Amino acid sequence: MSVIESTSTDTAAAPVAQERFTISEVAALTGLTAHTLRWYERIGLMPHVDRSHTGQRRFGRRDLDWLAFVGKLRLTGMAVADMVRYAELVREGAHTHDQRRALLEATRDDVVTRIAELQDALAVLDLKIDHYGTVCGGTPS
Repeated sequence: MSVIESTSTDTAAAPVAQERFTISEVAALTGLTAHTLRWYERIGLMPHVDRSHTGQRRFGRRDLDWLAFVGKLRLTGMAVADMVRYAELVREGAHTHDQRRALLEATRDDVVTRIAELQDALAVLDLKIDHYGTVCGGTPS
């Protein structure tokens, strides 16, 4: 099972009967702009996107799943260059599993560090909020 197949997505609301989507439909489903989708394809972040006989991009369910996964990577703060590298490794095949895992583990470590930093910042905010609640005649939260 590939990363794409094992990644749950928010694209379940997309019409099931329709197997191909135009760039404007994908933009509406994902919240990405058509410009961003074209850029993703140009830099190698998107796998090969099929084209209609008139040359229009035709995205499939697998493309939507991949875009949902890329969206999660973006939320982690992963650098675009690392996302492109990950996409290249996926295209190279199963022999790159160790490299892909290493990239994801490094990103996970960064996320854990950021979460700890945010929890620390949240604790400071809570202290200040409690302080102002007391000073202003209220009660600490």
